Amino acid sequence: MIPQLVTVGHRRPDGRWRRLYVPVLPVALVLSPLLLLGVLGGLVACLVFRVSPVGALRGAGRLLWALPGARFEIEDGRTAVLVSVR
Repeated sequence: MIPQLVTVGHRRPDGRWRRLYVPVLPVALVLSPLLLLGVLGGLVACLVFRVSPVGALRGAGRLLWALPGARFEIEDGRTAVLVSVR
């Protein structure tokens, strides 16, 4: 299942968290021209480094399949970012 909503949390300097809810489908549609360029660049990279494009696509699909429920938290000093994929 492809994730439908990504929650990004950002801790403000005063310690409070601010959450942003990002819907995946509208963002993907808006960024689809860049996504197409990325896919073409990935295909060229596969050909240059002699990697199977089908294997690379299968690996990317497995990564997307594993994303729902994942949480990433990054802290560096006073800055903290939490990303949760639903």
